[in-house]
Amino acid sequence: MSQANPVIPEHHRDVTGGWLRPAVFGAMDGLVSNFALMAGVAGGTAAAGDGGRAAVVLAGLAGLAAGAFSMAAGEYTSVASQAELAEQEFENERTELARNPELEARELASIWVGRGVDKELAEELARQLGRNPDAALEVHAREEIGLAPGDLPNPWVAAASSFASFVVGAIIPVIPYIFGATTLLWSLILSCLGLFAAGAIVSQVTARSWWFSGLRQLLVGAAAAAVTYGVGTLVGTAVG
Repeated sequence: MSQANPVIPEHHRDVTGGWLRPAVFGAMDGLVSNFALMAGVAGGTAAAGDGGRAAVVLAGLAGLAAGAFSMAAGEYTSVASQAELAEQEFENERTELARNPELEARELASIWVGRGVDKELAEELARQLGRNPDAALEVHAREEIGLAPGDLPNPWVAAASSFASFVVGAIIPVIPYIFGATTLLWSLILSCLGLFAAGAIVSQVTARSWWFSGLRQLLVGAAAAAVTYGVGTLVGTAVG
């Protein structure tokens, strides 16, 4: 008696990065932008008696709050708008399927034919699919729009995750000052470690090695901080 061919599991990495990619990039955004902001303020207040500690801490906390709420609001608006647009397209497709099922079946068959499926087979598959309105809507939407009704993200979840990941990154350069640091040095060290770690984590969803991704993110973040520190120093000198 012949046996059915065993199912061979496929091992592919999630090219979208799943939840890891947006979470890590949100944290890196918070870390880079807030450390750069603090570096600029530190450069502008370097002549102060305590190194401008109060101003740097205030800038760091304000940057954290402003950036986190801005990220959350922007992510909510973006995802909600995308979902509303997609829902309208789904409704249009649902209407067309009810109004012109034969035309929609031919349209779907033509897409499959264009991808190499035999015409007769494509037409038969499209005809049989039309017997199930929900399945037909899902397939038509995925083929024509690139999304299916179940694929839409939740804007509240997107906003909350963006807020949380930004806060995680933005708090890193502030921590040394909270514990009494009066110079940017300890914040620089901790931020560099955070940048390298975030870059190394991103390598899990890319083809790059962990050390390459970590070093690249470290150099990009350090460059941004160096530029803003220089600008802050020039401005502080000019207005001092």
